[in-house]
Amino acid sequence: QVQLVESGGGLVQAGGSLRLSCAASGSIFSINAMGWYRQAPGKQRELVAAITGGGATNYATSVEGRATISRDNAKNTMFLQMNSLKPEDTAVYYCHADVYSSRYQRSRRDYWGQGTQVTVSS
Repeated sequence: QVQLVESGGGLVQAGGSLRLSCAASGSIFSINAMGWYRQAPGKQRELVAAITGGGATNYATSVEGRATISRDNAKNTMFLQMNSLKPEDTAVYYCHADVYSSRYQRSRRDYWGQGTQVTVSS
């Protein structure tokens, strides 16, 4: 079993910054893609940013230029730096990871964190 734990959320004023962290632990052989998703009240969960094991990244149009995703493969940790925050960034932010628990394909699973609330006040 693998656990993902997010941290770094909170209340911030518009224009401010936050750095979210996601730490993966448990039965991990390797982690492929990791990503940050968010879900605002009454809306569907959406991708914010993703990063491959090799470090390639992609971002939602809504955060491009304001967000930077990164990871530390040695520590099984992922980060999301968000700047110039807007009220529309308010949501619960979830960490996602595509994990192999062994070298076998059958051990591959998707995992989600419990989420961390980000609230941006205007």
